[in-house]
Amino acid sequence: MSESLFKDFEAVSSKAWKQKIQVDLKGADYNDTLIWKTNEDIHVKPFYHADEFKTLPDISDSKAKNWKICQAIDVTNAKTANIKALDAINRGAESIIFNIKQDAISIVHLIQDIDLETIAIDIKCQFLSKDYVQGAIKTTLPITTQSKKESRIYIHTDIIGHLAKTGNWYSNLKADYSQFEAILKTTNQVSINLDLYQNAGATMIQQLAYGLAHSNEYLNKLDNIIDSKAKESLLMTFNVSIGPNYFFEIAKARALRQLWFTLASEYDVNTKCRILATPSKRNKTIYDYNVNMLRTTTECMSAILGGADTICNLSYDSLFHNPNEFGDRIARNQLLVLKNESYLDKVNNPADGAYYIESLTEQLAEKALDLFKGIEANGGFLNQLKEGTIQRKIKESSAKEQADFDNGNLVLLGTNKHPNEADKMKNNLEISPFLKIKKRKTLIEPIIEKRLSEKLEVKRLNTE
Repeated sequence: MSESLFKDFEAVSSKAWKQKIQVDLKGADYNDTLIWKTNEDIHVKPFYHADEFKTLPDISDSKAKNWKICQAIDVTNAKTANIKALDAINRGAESIIFNIKQDAISIVHLIQDIDLETIAIDIKCQFLSKDYVQGAIKTTLPITTQSKKESRIYIHTDIIGHLAKTGNWYSNLKADYSQFEAILKTTNQVSINLDLYQNAGATMIQQLAYGLAHSNEYLNKLDNIIDSKAKESLLMTFNVSIGPNYFFEIAKARALRQLWFTLASEYDVNTKCRILATPSKRNKTIYDYNVNMLRTTTECMSAILGGADTICNLSYDSLFHNPNEFGDRIARNQLLVLKNESYLDKVNNPADGAYYIESLTEQLAEKALDLFKGIEANGGFLNQLKEGTIQRKIKESSAKEQADFDNGNLVLLGTNKHPNEADKMKNNLEISPFLKIKKRKTLIEPIIEKRLSEKLEVKRLNTE
């Protein structure tokens, strides 16, 4: 069809739409009635229009149809974990995260019979050891170099993230950086545990700004570790938690890529990053726990539409049950349904051109960049961690969100609204779902992850 169907219709400007809405409001104030303000200090309007953009947004860099279904496995025995990984792959997993607790775990046994040309492997160690990482790379290198495909082995090393979460270095500042430099030279990879800030209650702007400042601490030292050629191929992986604010979380993932591009360009490093997304733990509950499946489904959708590379779902019962086959299968099947039955692997950049999402992305990125600049002007991320500024700001944001939950403005169905009083959980807790604080000496105040419903759940458990 060569002629436009709508050429005879006059374009309607945003001003004309607003005037029409103002008439329909019959004297009520437009701003007070229809514009609402978020905890991110973003004003959400009732409609968005192309003429509100100076220029139309560029096509985003994400490839939403390439996202991978991931299964996380806690490793205490290499052979057992390998069997579990092969079973998950056989049932649809395209990526595996191995959470390794001790350096006695054999990488050879862990990856046995896994096709590393088609299955991506993320290795997350709860310890810091350049010897272990170098051994892992030597083990997998002969396999990954048999073809010209890029490496699909991702090593996660984040010593600053460990400090932020635990309050201590693995050993000390000098020793940790020495290990980090050796690992970076071996892998040419860096990872940032951005999920810590979300699960502790930080706003999206704080999450993005802290992630950027966190990354900047490593980038500042790159010239002393790797050469310019290595910098061009440096792989940055962001571990991100996705919360329940559907459109905002789509925008958050998109803003993260934009911010990384801006920061990486200043250091002449690879401007592409990898986003590994997992649903938030902050809004998950033990009562009416099947609702967790609904929460994780929409959160995974946000991650997909936001352009995450890999998505690792959270099982509905992970708060109170040990890892189990049923919970893992349900979590994996949620992603399989989203990919194979919901057509969420058919379109790249599906959020591009949606004026609302484009506007949110722009606002989140701008406000996060301003906050990042403020952090750098005041000594940088590590300095503000040591002073306790980052921890204080997150606690303030967390307290606001907690107050919204406590007074019912923030709803978790089945928990603070429409609870099932007959629901009993006391005898169904295999592991404790509650925050435990161990008294120990720390260099800095750790950033503490905490769920919104904990206090209410403790109260209910005590009255069962």
